[in-house]
Amino acid sequence: MLSDFGIILLAIILAAVAVLAVLGIAWILRPNKPNEEKLTTYESGEDPIGNANVQFNVKFYIVALIFILFDVELVFLFPWATVFGNKQFIQDTNGLWGWFTLAEMGIFITVLALGLAYVWAKGYLDWVRPEYRTPKFKSKIPMEMYNQVNEKYADK
Repeated sequence: MLSDFGIILLAIILAAVAVLAVLGIAWILRPNKPNEEKLTTYESGEDPIGNANVQFNVKFYIVALIFILFDVELVFLFPWATVFGNKQFIQDTNGLWGWFTLAEMGIFITVLALGLAYVWAKGYLDWVRPEYRTPKFKSKIPMEMYNQVNEKYADK
């Protein structure tokens, strides 16, 4: 007899095997006919401009980390609402349980608000556009070849 964790582990293993089986079958059945046009850079139907190795502003990563931090913290509100909103606990304590949980969540949200105020005051949420520097890379492929490919597929 499997425990609850054993059933979950078995489901994870079966899901991984199923995904690997589907990917393996697709790898075996798919055609593999690379050519020059398929191997060229493709950016949503637009011609790529400049070098792809541009340096991003560090503020982008800081804003992303702050978003993830506050997003994960807010996930804790859902279990709080379900566990601490239990009518039986509130009735057994004559309402003290409700006031306790409300105060607890008030402290939690106050700490989050203080963290947001700190980040805001430090200026981490101010977005400054970086200046774009044109790369000095010289391609060995002449521009006429790019123009020929663009003209060939302009009608499609």
